[in-house]
Amino acid sequence: MPPTMPGYETKQERIAVTGVGSLDIRSLRDRQQFADPLGLALRLGISSATWPLFGLLWPSGAQLAACMAQRPVRLGERVLEIGCGLALPSLVGHRRGMDITASDCHPLASRFLRNNLRLNHLAPMKYRHGAWGAPQPAAVTATTAHSTTVRERYDLLIGSDLLYDRDASVALAGFIGLHAQAAAEVWIVDPDRSNRPAFTRLMADNGFGLTQQRLDTVATSTAPLYKGRLLVYQRAA
Repeated sequence: MPPTMPGYETKQERIAVTGVGSLDIRSLRDRQQFADPLGLALRLGISSATWPLFGLLWPSGAQLAACMAQRPVRLGERVLEIGCGLALPSLVGHRRGMDITASDCHPLASRFLRNNLRLNHLAPMKYRHGAWGAPQPAAVTATTAHSTTVRERYDLLIGSDLLYDRDASVALAGFIGLHAQAAAEVWIVDPDRSNRPAFTRLMADNGFGLTQQRLDTVATSTAPLYKGRLLVYQRAA
């Protein structure tokens, strides 16, 4: 029987990431899990249909984790993962010694992060509430389990499968504008979403140029086929 937490079931998997070894990850058992007895997620705009998405391992997240395993650790570089969910890329960066902060708008993301840090015998890492849309009411953010919202600026901002609809892309570009340093990089792994060109135009308006790399892989016994790309947006000071 899978382990349970209040109102939902979880499972544990060992995820291999080339360059950093394996990570043990606690996730939701499946997309049918839901528990929001106090209505906190609903007040944050998270419906019952989208509630479990944060707690699943997604192919684009695994691709981003692999990219972070290969990126050189740079002294003084501050990294923010946007929409981290289970934060596999952040855990990879943290294990490698990066100064990385995970962020998400889901009220349980920080709980799963703390659990997965313990499973892998990793030191605590920074977590911030990161909502891309309008600022959340103080009464809502005050009841979340994490300490503060994202307020600072970062040298590298990363995320996976974030361009899932046009409104989200617009909000994401605005969020990046608020939290990227004058000279910054943005890494987004995108499974060929149709909103990519519109998002790229918004990023160009903020001074970011784009290079991209295909990340297509064939299916194996341990991983599904993947089609997508790493989008690297860069802005000089």
